[in-house]
Amino acid sequence: MGAAVDKTLAALRAGDLAGATRLDLSGADLTQVPPEVFALADTLEVLDIGRTRISALPHDFSRLRRLTVLFASGAPFGALPEVLGDLPALSQVGFRGCGIETIPGEALSPALRWLTLTDNRIETLPAALGERPALQKVMLAGNRLSTLPESLGQASNLELLRIAANRFEALPGWLADLPALAWLAWAGNPFDTATGAAAPPVAWSALSLGRPLGRGASGDVFETAWNGRPAALKLFRGTMTSDGLPEREMAACLAAGEHPNLTGALGRIEGHPDGADGLLMPLLPESWRVLAGPPSAQSCSRDVYAPGQAFPLDTARRIARDVAAGAAHLHGRGLQHGDLYAHNVLWDGDMGAAVLSDFGAAAFLPAGEEGRWTPLDVRAFGLLLGELLDRLDGQAPAALRALEATCVQPDGAARPSMAEVLAALS
Repeated sequence: MGAAVDKTLAALRAGDLAGATRLDLSGADLTQVPPEVFALADTLEVLDIGRTRISALPHDFSRLRRLTVLFASGAPFGALPEVLGDLPALSQVGFRGCGIETIPGEALSPALRWLTLTDNRIETLPAALGERPALQKVMLAGNRLSTLPESLGQASNLELLRIAANRFEALPGWLADLPALAWLAWAGNPFDTATGAAAPPVAWSALSLGRPLGRGASGDVFETAWNGRPAALKLFRGTMTSDGLPEREMAACLAAGEHPNLTGALGRIEGHPDGADGLLMPLLPESWRVLAGPPSAQSCSRDVYAPGQAFPLDTARRIARDVAAGAAHLHGRGLQHGDLYAHNVLWDGDMGAAVLSDFGAAAFLPAGEEGRWTPLDVRAFGLLLGELLDRLDGQAPAALRALEATCVQPDGAARPSMAEVLAALS
């Protein structure tokens, strides 16, 4: 148990946390929820009991009437606790890597908005999942699902769904008809057998490892050099991510090839001393930055921009055009990005030159169904365009607002293709 959580537990037991709205007990050596937690019933909103030995919740857990967020990832729960359904304010639930096999319908709180059940052993989901009107974000990668409850077809607010690395023999067709769905990951299921082009091998011995550039969900990125050319090296950790499997990310990245508006791959690493997988990628200038931060607990599925962020019209248009160019290239290669977000866009911070990055949720489009699924990326792009237009340092042109509207319209079949979006921006 770490010193910080040890101190928190001591303060909790001494009654020194009266009025607290957040309580982090992650990593504590606990087998049950400390009874002192209930002294915070009138104020507690966020509770983390992840990486403990807690395997069940007490029946009176429903006393935490103000609780909105519960994290229990890494704790040994065999089932999602039914008592969660009695918490009227609970909107975000995270039970990742718990060994969960069962999801009772009674465990789904009425206010459920964001559900994370990545890397468990779930084979079926209750019909009640689609009966939660606020449901916006569902993370189910790395389970044993072969079907989804058809009630999800009524989830009109569902925007993000991760079903990668499960047991689906085909994508449920009705998913494409969900009016708000914009971010879908499905790689690593039995129907996902495409491999793309063979990867040019890059010998580990030919690389010199430089400073770290960043850390993502699936791996770490370092500066390197190859054949006298500056490059970036992503070393994968080989574990399940919220988006899916690192090997499918590598396959999609390599299939994308080189493009000026993508952080594609130059080759695949061979001969790493620890057997790690890695990709060699083009190195962006040091001054480039991420366009926005990832969603917060409050924003759920919307990125968080820097306070006061404003763009000149020409800069915003250039960012949008470059992102559309990268996405159109992917669609032309038979790939879906699946995570087209501002937090996956890198830009020069000045003129608007930009690249689309992070292929963690990318997937090969099912043969013959390309036009059914690419409108999801188009909707995601429309949301990004709207965020840019909302942050202009002047009035947004009517033509760009009209393009935004046609990209995000509920009927996916009526949205333009990404090639048409690019043409409109060019």
